[in-house]
Amino acid sequence: MSLLDTRVPAVLLRIDRNPFHHGTLGAVRSLGRAGVEVHVVADSARSPVHASRYVRRMHPPPLPGASADDILVALRRVAERIARPAVLIPMDDASAIAAGRMRDELTPSYLLPTMPGTLPERVADKAELAAVCASADIPHPVTLVPDSPARAADDARRLGLPLVAKWSRPWLLPVGSGLRSTVLVRSEQEARELYLRTEEAGSRLLLQAYLPPGKDRDWFFHGYADRSGAVRAGGPGRKQLAWPRGAGLTAVGCWTPNPQVRELAERLIGELGYRGIFDLDFRRCGATGGYHLLDFNPRPGAQFRLFADSAGLDVVRALHLDLTGRPLPAGAPLAGREFVVENYAPLAALRPAPAGRELAWYARDDRVPGWAMWAQWCRHVSRRVCERLGSTTVAPTPRPIPRAASPSSVDNEKASS
Repeated sequence: MSLLDTRVPAVLLRIDRNPFHHGTLGAVRSLGRAGVEVHVVADSARSPVHASRYVRRMHPPPLPGASADDILVALRRVAERIARPAVLIPMDDASAIAAGRMRDELTPSYLLPTMPGTLPERVADKAELAAVCASADIPHPVTLVPDSPARAADDARRLGLPLVAKWSRPWLLPVGSGLRSTVLVRSEQEARELYLRTEEAGSRLLLQAYLPPGKDRDWFFHGYADRSGAVRAGGPGRKQLAWPRGAGLTAVGCWTPNPQVRELAERLIGELGYRGIFDLDFRRCGATGGYHLLDFNPRPGAQFRLFADSAGLDVVRALHLDLTGRPLPAGAPLAGREFVVENYAPLAALRPAPAGRELAWYARDDRVPGWAMWAQWCRHVSRRVCERLGSTTVAPTPRPIPRAASPSSVDNEKASS
């Protein structure tokens, strides 16, 4: 018999169009294996997630950059189809922020943690996070917010080069702009040029002191803060391999006890009164040994399945149990357990794992998403290689246009080809 209340479905919401978001598949499998009916509101055109046997139904998502009203309309449409209350699980920052803002409008169709509606936005905003850390006495890299191109250059000199540049609200970055949420800046001119794109980016530019990466310096903490504020499920993990190397997502992670990281996470959650799933990123300073908080994500981290304990509890199951009024089982941490994202670390997926391992895509009881991922990943890599080499496929020879064609008919033919 399932520990979870299988009468209550779950709705996963993701506005981000990343087709290789393995965290969504992890949530689908975690809940689906427990017998919960799982609905996914996300782009299914290129995502292997839709191939999972545990997805009850895929629903069209709001468009990137959708307004709160558009998101609300999409979720209400899903609620009408399901016709009973469901646990809502945002899977990206934009979704978490929208759900927090609209909590009153979403209930009673959806079950959500109770906390101030602006709190997810506050912690996800990287400029606000610096202030949050200061008030909670949590170490955080020195962060400056320039107000002009000249000030950006001055701040770069003050912080020293290289430095890290971040957009405070990366979920607002326009698709196709070429802007990245975080970049390493190596000159004052780069800082000045980035500032000039502030209006395009849609949020403030932050310049932050650079903490160099190194062995055992990158850590994360995933957890669930229950209705009483106690941090349940999850734990501290060490990033063994990142993609891109040094500053990217976790390609290989290991569940590693770390009392200092846990204490910082629990203190921050307590100070904020945060409730729900969270994902924190830390970097240890090589000079002082202190752990600095780099990011606060108010939703499941992509590698949350690393922290499935001896009772099978992870942060997504903890959320479902807590919101449906069921007790959370007391499992033991499985220290040394690994999580590997195969398309970023294929060799790591093949080596022995004495303490156990979970793969992001492959699962014996749900093989098709893994196969679909590899087919799509190979096409993705081939396309990127061709773009970099400047040897994209040869364009077809244009069809001759009849002499009598009007300008409008020419436009229409170009649009359809």
